[in-house]
Amino acid sequence: MNCPTCQTPLVPGAKFCANCGAPAPQATQVGAYSEPVPESDNPKSPIVLGDMSIKVEGELVPVVDVELGTQQTVYFEHHILLWKQPNVTLGFMNLKNAGKRFFAGLQIFISTARGPGNIAFSREAPGQIVAMRLQPGQSIDVREHQFLLATSNVAYDFYWQTGLANVFFSRSGLFIDRFIAQQGEGVVLLHGYGNVFEKTLQPGEMLDVEPGAWLWKDSNVRMDTVSALQSQGGGGLMGALGAFVGGASLTLNRFYGPGRVGLQSMTYHEPQAEGAQQQGGQSNIGGVLGSLFGDRQ
Repeated sequence: MNCPTCQTPLVPGAKFCANCGAPAPQATQVGAYSEPVPESDNPKSPIVLGDMSIKVEGELVPVVDVELGTQQTVYFEHHILLWKQPNVTLGFMNLKNAGKRFFAGLQIFISTARGPGNIAFSREAPGQIVAMRLQPGQSIDVREHQFLLATSNVAYDFYWQTGLANVFFSRSGLFIDRFIAQQGEGVVLLHGYGNVFEKTLQPGEMLDVEPGAWLWKDSNVRMDTVSALQSQGGGGLMGALGAFVGGASLTLNRFYGPGRVGLQSMTYHEPQAEGAQQQGGQSNIGGVLGSLFGDRQ
């Protein structure tokens, strides 16, 4: 987790930020279990990398405001651009394995912006901005379509979910995005729907999460898919039936420590008729067809 004041990465277990001295968010302990820690707010102080400055402005639907220098570019999903100065040059970044991405309903091109000048981004939904400052060699995995932008020294890749259960029932998409810092410190900014929480898993610790509720994870954290029947304390068969009748998910994503998992309290859903069953995440089968032939959000 980053310091809520200056966005410096916090040492696990620290009481105060080593950079600015602000109190570090503390997890609530219930016996040996530590609850997920809420991200207290959007980043307050500018994030400075070289001659680039990144600010998060606004509250309900936050905006990422970037002052670009000449040392680095940023890349972003094309439909989130809000404004830019005319002298900021836009371009495209080719992605590896474009054919696989096309048939999975993912973007083939990612937009880039080169300064100097001002450019801003926003996703049309309420939520919180999460700034992930990555050191060289550090990597995170992010669910599809939830990253806003990254600095050019962060490599952007993706991987195919393994296992039939993950592919057909995880509702996290066929692919998961992976960001890896290469030369120097890099930044990846994510938009979490609703409020964002962070859970640090200890070695051997597991956490079952509703499929639409996870936002990011450390790359070393393994994710699997289990049924409500497999989740201990799920109430057995009656619990699974209760989840079905109540419109909840019959499958859960299980995360295995050690490492961190980012959680979001709201998942975007397209408007549905009153009384329709709500489900987390996105159906892989329907999502792929819909992304190819329907409107994209």
